[in-house]
Amino acid sequence: MRSPPRPVPLAGLTRRAFAATALGGAASLAAPALLAQSNRIVLGQSAAFSGPAAQLGIQFNAGAQLYFDHLNQQGGVNGQRVEIVKLDDGYEPDRCAENTRQLLSRGCTALFGYIGTPTSLAALPLATKAETPFIAPFTGAMGLRQPFNRLAFHLRASYNDETELIVRQLTGLGLNNVAVFHQNDSYGKAGLDGVTLALQQRQLKPKATATVERNSVDVAQAVATIVAAKPQAVVQISAYASCAAFVREARKAGFGGTFFNVSFVGTQALADALGKDGAGVAISQVVPNPFSTARPITREFLDAIARGGNKVQPNYSSLEGFLAARLLAEGARRAGGRVGAGTLVSGLEAIGDTSFGGFSISLSADNHVASRFSELSMLTGDGRVRT
Repeated sequence: MRSPPRPVPLAGLTRRAFAATALGGAASLAAPALLAQSNRIVLGQSAAFSGPAAQLGIQFNAGAQLYFDHLNQQGGVNGQRVEIVKLDDGYEPDRCAENTRQLLSRGCTALFGYIGTPTSLAALPLATKAETPFIAPFTGAMGLRQPFNRLAFHLRASYNDETELIVRQLTGLGLNNVAVFHQNDSYGKAGLDGVTLALQQRQLKPKATATVERNSVDVAQAVATIVAAKPQAVVQISAYASCAAFVREARKAGFGGTFFNVSFVGTQALADALGKDGAGVAISQVVPNPFSTARPITREFLDAIARGGNKVQPNYSSLEGFLAARLLAEGARRAGGRVGAGTLVSGLEAIGDTSFGGFSISLSADNHVASRFSELSMLTGDGRVRT
C-alpha cells in the first residue's frame, strides 16, 4: 500500500488576505448548499470570539487558518479545500449548543477547535448524535475523554497531566501548602479534581479553594478566602481576565507566594493583562514554546507567519491551532479520496506514531489523545515567556 503524502512544508507560503479562505459565520450559514460541495472539507467551529475569553478563540482560529491557507494554495487535501465556518459563543454553553445545532444542520464534515470545557461538554453529545467527528477542542477535561468516544479526537494533554506536572514541581520545591482558585463550572472542577488527585497521591490536600464565575472578574471573595489560608502557592484554573485580576488583588492583599496556571488560561493574553505584574507567574504548556526555534515545527510556524500570516500573533494558542489544523489535514490525507465524517475518523486513527517537526503525535483506534506533552513556562514581566 502506498504511504499517504506528508504535510506540505510552508516555505512557499505567499502573502495573502488572512481570511480569504475562511467562510464568514452568519453569511455562510445562509447558504447551506455551499457546505455540501464535494470540493470542500468544511469544519464548524464554535468558540469565544468576544468577551473575556475572546483571545483564546481568536488566536487558535488564526493559527489554524494560517495552516489551512497554505494547504489550500497547494490544492487542499485530495483536491478538496479545507474551510472553517466559525460562530461566536462568547464562552457560554447555551450559545455554543445553539451554534453547534446550526453547524450540524448545514452538514459540516467535522466540528473543530471548540474553546473550553463547558462549551465542549455542551457540544460533544450533539456531535455524537449526528455522528460527526469532534476534533481538537481547546480543553484538557477528562469528562471529554472518558468514557472513550470514537468521534472525539484530542490534540493536547489532559488537565490531569498538567496539574500533575504543577504539583510535582511545587512539592519538589517543598511547597506543600497549595490553594486552588478555580472557575465555578465544569472547567474549574476538572482542574480542581486534577490538583486534588495529584496532592492526594502525595498524602496532601488543598489548603483552601475559592471560585470565580465564568466570564467574571469579581474575585474579591476568592482573594479574601485564599489569602486568609496563607498558602505557599495558588494554582489557578480559570481564563486570563479573572486570573490576572486574582493575581493583582492577592498581591495587594499581601500574598507573597507563587501562582501557577494551566494552559487554558491563554499565556500571551495573561501576559498582556498582567504586564509587569506577571513576573514569576508560571503556566503549564501543552505545545512547544512558539518563540523558540529549537524544534522544526516552531520554525515552520514562525516562517509561515513571516511569509504571509502577518495578522497572526505567534503565541501558544495560535501554535496550538496550527498544530490542530495539521493533525486534521494528516487524518484527511490518510482517509483518501473524498473526505467524509466516517473516512476522517478512520484516517485520524491511521496516523499511528509520528512527529510533526519534533512534536510527537500518536493516534490509533483505541487512543484518541494525540499528545501528552507538557512543560512549565514562566512570565518575565515584560511580555515574554521563558521555559
